[in-house]
Amino acid sequence: MNPGKPSAEVLAALDRHWRVRYLLLAPHRLGFFLAMVVLVASGVWWALVQLDRVSVAVVLPYVMSPTLVHAAVMTFGFVPLFFSGFLFTAGPKWLRVEPLEVRVLLIPLLMQAIGWLLWLMGVHTHMLVALGGLALAWSGLARLTWLLWRLVWRSREPDQLHARTVGVAFLVGCASLGGLLANLVVGATAVAQACVLTGLWGFVVVVFVTVAHRMIPFFTSGAMPFITTWRPFWALGLMVLAAVVEVAAVWVEIDGPLHGAMAPVWMLARGAFELGCGCILLWLASVWGLLQSLKNRLLAMLHIGFLWLGLALVLGGLAQLLGVMQDTAVLSLGSLHAVTIGCLASLMLAMVTRVSCGHSGRALVADRTVWSLFVLLQITALLRIAAAAQSTLASWLLLPTALMWAATMAVWGVRLGNWYGRVRTDGRAG
Repeated sequence: MNPGKPSAEVLAALDRHWRVRYLLLAPHRLGFFLAMVVLVASGVWWALVQLDRVSVAVVLPYVMSPTLVHAAVMTFGFVPLFFSGFLFTAGPKWLRVEPLEVRVLLIPLLMQAIGWLLWLMGVHTHMLVALGGLALAWSGLARLTWLLWRLVWRSREPDQLHARTVGVAFLVGCASLGGLLANLVVGATAVAQACVLTGLWGFVVVVFVTVAHRMIPFFTSGAMPFITTWRPFWALGLMVLAAVVEVAAVWVEIDGPLHGAMAPVWMLARGAFELGCGCILLWLASVWGLLQSLKNRLLAMLHIGFLWLGLALVLGGLAQLLGVMQDTAVLSLGSLHAVTIGCLASLMLAMVTRVSCGHSGRALVADRTVWSLFVLLQITALLRIAAAAQSTLASWLLLPTALMWAATMAVWGVRLGNWYGRVRTDGRAG
């Protein structure tokens, strides 16, 4: 707290209303709130795009592929804002350094949020608007990456593995987002798409698995003392290796699935790796207390989200092996959405809810509303995986899937967004 700045206790005694200035009381408040704005806006936008594809009720103009726009905002839009809110709250504790003032984060976070809203607007108005928004978002992400590394460089904490892994992932994110922007400028759409997938695996997935490796065993042992904290470094290494292999696969297959004599060899090797890695992660999910966590809904959400990563890799491996028999890749979008909606979105909902409860003075529980939203998210993931199947019916699943995603995120976003602009219920600072 700054000298002369009213304490949370004083604010609580004076005002219980939602105020913009309260977003500056802690990094997670500002980062999470702006993330919710982009999350809800992008969800509603994608639902409208799906409605436009199947109905004459909505007629939208496009200056670029909405699929690419969707992939980019889902990868680089709201997720880094959530990352920033969490990392600049928890990161200083990991590294044992003084936290940054929230006002230092204000401009780069606003740049990202405004940039992504312009990106969504630009797809229907003018390419320059979209590219300008992308450049603004990249500038904000680059600035936050610099601030994150400044915390690491100031630290004298011996164990910096998780913080440095996240820092490297942010560098990959900056490079990937910059690559997306550059390739859209020159019209190289296929390379731009590869940059998005590189950001997904090399940035977003790496940050999620790194945080999960550090926090899931910690949260589990805290809620269930009979389970010891066990997080071997090889497990983190395996998950990062899986992400690196997926990034490599993006560039190997940049022009589409391989053809010729090398195609079955590549698909067999990739499929065997994904299947083996997925099975190990499913075992790790069990060792980390998946079954025991089901007694605690908030904890179960974290474990189920992690379980999806193993399932996604197993599905991806089976898809590659099945593709060898059919001489073409199958269900690749199914395994991709098992990662993005099943794993990443589930972990996002669980972790953000937990941090928001703990830092707003509320009990660390998943109430009926949160649990219902989580269940709806699982159904959304299953519907999107089913929509990846090659059938006529599958294409009609995209609209209800998009509507369920938009509704789930809107309810969750409005609810938690209402917390961030209010002082803590217990009157404490933060």
